[in-house]
Amino acid sequence: MSLSVNLPSLTVGVDAYDELGKYTRDYGNKVAIIGGETALKASHERLQSAIDKTTLEVITMLVYGKDATYSNVERLKAIKEVQEADMIFAVGGGRALDTIKVVARDLNKPYFTFPTIASVSAATSAVSVMYHDNHEMSGLEFMNAPTSHCFVDTKVVAEAPSKYLWAGMGDCISKEVESSFSARGQNLSFSNRLGVNMVKGTNEKIMERGTQALEATKTGVPNHALTDVVLEIIGATALTTVLVDNDLNSNLAHAFYYGYTVLPQAAAHLHGEVVSYGVLLLLTMDEQFEYRDRLKAFMETIDLPTSLADLEVTTDDEVTQILDKAMTMGDLNISPYEITRSMVEQALTDLEGLSQATA
Repeated sequence: MSLSVNLPSLTVGVDAYDELGKYTRDYGNKVAIIGGETALKASHERLQSAIDKTTLEVITMLVYGKDATYSNVERLKAIKEVQEADMIFAVGGGRALDTIKVVARDLNKPYFTFPTIASVSAATSAVSVMYHDNHEMSGLEFMNAPTSHCFVDTKVVAEAPSKYLWAGMGDCISKEVESSFSARGQNLSFSNRLGVNMVKGTNEKIMERGTQALEATKTGVPNHALTDVVLEIIGATALTTVLVDNDLNSNLAHAFYYGYTVLPQAAAHLHGEVVSYGVLLLLTMDEQFEYRDRLKAFMETIDLPTSLADLEVTTDDEVTQILDKAMTMGDLNISPYEITRSMVEQALTDLEGLSQATA
């Protein structure tokens, strides 16, 4: 059986868009730009300036919708200009990029990503997280390969609201924890071994540089720390995502997030924000207390959630709803031991007790 390894490539920096011609010249000329409404406005001047230096022709610019739903995918696929484009430029955050990736896959078109925030690794991953129209998580869609190239303009990222980089760090810290946990005791294949090792050290970098990176988003001026953190969020974690089998890609932290999506208050909280609490939950269940406490202390310095109350979960019924879905998620399929509901419930109790004791 043959093995295909398709790794993402990316350009990061204040002049990232200037590399556009180099990476698109072999794909044609007609471009459909699709993205989030705010993202298109935030990136338009800098992106258009870069396009003007090439032979590319923008034949349409569209807002993708409001969420990564199949209804948005089908609507975009039916648009004539999208069908006629040689390539698609996907602009925005995670849900916009995930939607457009599925559109490009279904239409068999090359696509390039232009993340305007660094909240998740969607710009360079080969998977899309899809949602029902009511915002509850639906399932995953897989690409044959990641983007042809990703362009991250750190000036655009620095000018975006701080909450997106903040949540991006929350999501990023899950990759090292979850992939290492899922892979424990496994006889790893070549690509799985590379993927699990690729992300080791990411959390040390996030804890070292995260606060300084957030300062860049408060001033709107990129700094070296922002570049370092963006490379961890959009670079290192994506390399792990595309290298490892999906069952090794996540575990309890993401299962908790998907469970949380059944609650109405989930719409007010970002993916990485919720996942970061799930990381503490996993480390508590696995009795990695020293590591948990170090991460928790860092999370408290930047106000990532360390209690259910931070996520507006206040009743036993809400916890039950979360766990009813979380315990059905495929994220738990590969673990070093069977994860039972009672184990997760006990970990929740212990983590909440710790949070109250240190409040």
